[in-house]
Amino acid sequence: MARHKRAPPTDGELEILKHIWDAGPCELGRLCALMRRQRPVATTTVATMLTVMLGKGLVKRSRGRRGYLWSAKIGRETTTRRLLDRLIDQAFNGSAKLLVVQLVESKKLSEKDRRQVLTLLEQGAAGTRGPNTPQSDPPGTSKHPSTEHRR
Repeated sequence: MARHKRAPPTDGELEILKHIWDAGPCELGRLCALMRRQRPVATTTVATMLTVMLGKGLVKRSRGRRGYLWSAKIGRETTTRRLLDRLIDQAFNGSAKLLVVQLVESKKLSEKDRRQVLTLLEQGAAGTRGPNTPQSDPPGTSKHPSTEHRR
């Protein structure tokens, strides 16, 4: 059964997108080399996944010097926002409050993280946004440092 074009990226597709967002447009060989820094991957598997992602509208390709140059068609912030919306809907019955409660109770937030979240909540309540709080992906770009997370 074919996947819907608006379907969220799978874990493997998200892994590929992260590399493209960080490195910019890549040929298949470079993309595989970046991925192999974390785990072994077969070039044919990555090529197949890119073709599927092309059909889903997640990536685009253009002619490069030695083959296709793959780039993200959807930005990091747009993707993470959609994934977060889906998580809130499916796991927390549409309640962002329940998500925050889970984060606080799981003790995953450092003191610095909590202070930053409180500042963001206060800015949101006041209708202001900080300089590093974008509203959407900049046109023509697909990486955004404010959505990076620590591992």
